[in-house]
Amino acid sequence: MFKMFFLFPKLHFILNVAMKTEIDQYIIDKVLKLRKDQHLSQNDLASFIDVSKSFISAVENPSCRAKYNVSHLNKIAKVLNCTFSEIFPPEPI
Repeated sequence: MFKMFFLFPKLHFILNVAMKTEIDQYIIDKVLKLRKDQHLSQNDLASFIDVSKSFISAVENPSCRAKYNVSHLNKIAKVLNCTFSEIFPPEPI
């Protein structure tokens, strides 16, 4: 990794920016599971939280940078009929 960083320092920065954190991915996976458990499509969820279907698709794609913000998560909790805390991990990651 050191040699790669030395040769391509800007690439290292770009790769770090593009990656989702562990907590981001946990929340995304949890929302995905809850969405599927309730038989909601990406389009259904998008309509309920006032975003595009392509946004939901990008969030659920691990290689895309898109992720939910706090406002999205609040609306998602209402739509999925769960508490806000159910979307988060039980212990800090």
